[in-house]
Order: sequence, then structure tokens, then C-alpha cells
Amino acid sequence: MKKSIKDLGDIKGKRALVRVDVNVPLDENKNVTDDTRIQAIVPTVNFLTEKGAKVILMAHLGRPKGERNMEFSLAPVAKYMTKVFGQEIVFIPSVEEAAPYVEKLQDGQIALLENIRFYKAEEAKDDDMTFANEIAKLGDFYVNDAFGAAHRNHTSTAKLAKVVKPAVSGLLMEKEIRCLSQALDNPTRPFTAIVGGAKVSSKIGVLENLLDKVDNMIIGGGMAYTFVKANGGKIGNSICEDDQIETAKAIEAKAAAKGVKLVMATDVLVADDFSGNGTNKFVKINEIPDGFEGVDAGEDSRKAFADVIKSSKTILMNGPVGAFENPKFAEGTKAVLAAVVEATKNGATSVIGGGDSVSAAKKFFKAEDFTHVSTGGGASLEFIEGKVLPGVAALDEV
Repeated sequence: MKKSIKDLGDIKGKRALVRVDVNVPLDENKNVTDDTRIQAIVPTVNFLTEKGAKVILMAHLGRPKGERNMEFSLAPVAKYMTKVFGQEIVFIPSVEEAAPYVEKLQDGQIALLENIRFYKAEEAKDDDMTFANEIAKLGDFYVNDAFGAAHRNHTSTAKLAKVVKPAVSGLLMEKEIRCLSQALDNPTRPFTAIVGGAKVSSKIGVLENLLDKVDNMIIGGGMAYTFVKANGGKIGNSICEDDQIETAKAIEAKAAAKGVKLVMATDVLVADDFSGNGTNKFVKINEIPDGFEGVDAGEDSRKAFADVIKSSKTILMNGPVGAFENPKFAEGTKAVLAAVVEATKNGATSVIGGGDSVSAAKKFFKAEDFTHVSTGGGASLEFIEGKVLPGVAALDEV
């Protein structure tokens, strides 16, 4: 158990160094087009300001690769956050110039430091603590609320926690760890995982770790065709990783040995043009004609997936079951999500575990329809794989 900001005592007048994830999309006029990540940090920031702390936020935007590229400046984000928090956000242009800005902060005031990835030392893969020690002078305690960056062993996500004490989690980080851990380590059964996406290779760790924990595993999306080919099926022009066929066989064997029910599509929607403007038709998944590729779960498969989901008490979804970005290929993913929503209404715990499944969940439903929608992409994936996240490991234990 990691300490959280709720474990801190009197913090009035103390300087809080808070790592957040506000890596939000901006349009060509530098306007924020989706503020989900900003809204996600509001509870933590408000908790700190209401207790009279001086809050110094650290964050990144995009990938400036250690260069001071103003295309990636956080200034427009600071301007937007002024509206969200109802107070002017003090924008600090650099770490070197930060001290006078921090000194002038009043209790309960918020500052945002310029893009921390403007510094090569932020992402340096070494044990040099010079940059961490420089930032450490600005704060009295450290808070990590950036679950989306917790899998990075960077200065602001991990090294700082070693030199600024106490080092605790924010409310978002705490919720992410609690919800994902509860699903993985202490699930109410039956526990069903839905694993989708294009490639088996990117989900081997997820599949391996989950087979030790789940009762049912639904495998969908592009990765399913590698399993079909492994069993001698015809997959036409569908995506397939020939070098992962033995992996697919091993996963099937492990599932059988563990008594895990593997649920695969039996029919699929295929297309001869990925744009969806050609011929689209339903076929058996192991009889896909040449010139066609699988793009979505078929009608029978959707029903089979939904039946398993609705009978589950814990559901973890990591990846869509079709190319949902195209409305013509979205019905399978939509049906799976609808079943998850229904199960949640009936008392199941549902966790949407990062990446494309989050995009799909938000596209077709609301975040409130699920128990938890993770804010982490790579971080969620690595957590589900059972890996240690450096940004979490560095925090103080209770």
C-alpha cells in the first residue's frame, strides 16, 4: 500500500511538487480539444489547495525530445486550466527561473511549470540525480498523480520521489492502483477479461498474466486471426503474425491447463476494402475468402461475447474487438461495451484498461457507465502485465 495525500498531516503553507498528466490534444490555434486528463487531476489539486498548500504542477506535452521547442509549450494548457480551477494559474517558464515564482506563491495558489520534457535530463536513462536535486529545491513534499506516465522511469515520475519526502500518490493515482489491483488480485468471480487489438505480440504479457487470474478470456480484434491460422483456418487477407503462431498455440494450451474458458469469435464481418466502401459480408471466421480481411466480430460472436460478459462479476477490457474507428466496423465493439455496461448496472465491477478500449468506451458510452476507466495507456498495459511501474514503486509505503 502506497501513502496518498490523505495520509499527509498539516500542509498549510507547504510547497507541493505534483507530477500530473495533462498531455492533452491541442488544435492548430492551440486550443484544448479534449480536457479529460485535466478534469482527472481536479480532485487532487483541489484537495491540496483547500488545505492551504502551494501547488507546483509538473507535466509534459508531446515529445519535444529534450529540446526547448515552443510548439510543445504548456502555456496554452495553463491558460485553459485557469478556467477549470477558477484562479489564474501561474506559468513558470523554466526550472532555472522557477525559484522567484515559487517564493511569491500564496497558500492555495497553483503554478504550472513549463514542459518538463524540454530537458534531456528528464528522460535520461541513468542514475544521475542532478536534475532531480535542482527541482527538489522547489518543494517540501512530492505527489505523483500521473498514472499515465507511471511506467516511465523519468526524473519527474520516479527520481524526484527519492529526494523529496514525503512522496505520496494523488487521488487519481490512488484510484487507478486500487481499481486495477482489485480487479486483478481480488476479483469477485466469475472474472472475464476481454483482450483485443491488432497484435498478439503486443499483448503476450497481458495474456500470460491474465490466464493465471481469470475464469473466461474473450480474444477479439486483429490478434484473433493468428489463433485461427494456428488452428488451420483460412483467414484470407486478415492481419496475422506468423512468428506468433506457436505463441498462440501455447496460450491455448495454458488456458486449457488452467481451466480458463477461451472465447473466440465464430463468425466475422469481412471487407475487401478497409475503407468500408467495398463489399462487406459475414462469414465463418475460419473460412475467410482471399481478398477479404476480418474487420469486426460477427453477429453470432457478439451474442456469445455478450452472454459471457453479462454472467460475469468482474470484467477487465483491454482492446477493442474490431476496427471500431470506422462506423461500419464498430458494431462488435459497441455490442461488447453495451454488455459491459449492462453487467455493471447489475452489480459487476468493470474496468476499462487503457488505450483504444478507453477511446471506444468514451465514443459509444460515458465514463460513468463503467466502474473505472483508466487514464493510462502504456501504464495500464504494463500494470495488467504484472510489471512494476517505476512511478508507483518510488512512492512511500504506508
